[in-house]
Amino acid sequence: MKWRAVVLTTGLALGLAAGPAQAGQPDEGEAVVVDSTRHAGRSLALTFDDGPNPVDTPRLLDVLHKHHVKAVFCLWGDFVEAHPELVRAIVAGGHKLCNHTMHHDDMGTWTPEQIKADLEETNAAIHRAVPGVPIKYFRAPYGSWGQTPRVAAELGMTSIGWRLVISDWEPPGTDELVRRVMEGVTPGAVVLMHDGPNDRGQTVDAVDQVIPRLRADGWRFDLPARR
Repeated sequence: MKWRAVVLTTGLALGLAAGPAQAGQPDEGEAVVVDSTRHAGRSLALTFDDGPNPVDTPRLLDVLHKHHVKAVFCLWGDFVEAHPELVRAIVAGGHKLCNHTMHHDDMGTWTPEQIKADLEETNAAIHRAVPGVPIKYFRAPYGSWGQTPRVAAELGMTSIGWRLVISDWEPPGTDELVRRVMEGVTPGAVVLMHDGPNDRGQTVDAVDQVIPRLRADGWRFDLPARR
């Protein structure tokens, strides 16, 4: 599913900020944000923001490998530069890369020129870690899209939103995160979780539990659609 100039209402992706920013919307024009999987039916896509994190990203990669699931990692440029070996591990695991900006700034009011400079800087940081690896996706921090989807598209990236966000930036306990996934997932949903920047151990534990439960219930793991 694709949409143009649509407000994301399912939640907010948080980084280091203590509280949520206002969710924005793509500006009018050719801006496209995708919130659905490549295939219809009981499929979902797992996406992880604000990493890589030296403690929890490796654990998460081990969990995904154990369950034979591929995901999208939305990378924060500052942490890419700090931990390039984790970006290489993500790619070695067969996962897809997503540009989540260099410093996790709110770009809702930025000019196209400012946005392009940041996205290109982030892509360059990622490519220093993994030269030549495609960066197919972009996600705006805080869901504050502004003109970012159009610029991302010009750079060859599909902007991905979400249909389910489990609010794991304030860890409520693993059991609660599992409940939020199991009760909140809908066919074709892109699911937003976090592997950084702080302690995401509960998220990793929840992923380890929900994958076999979802599979047993007839769900398939997919990737976000491309525009």
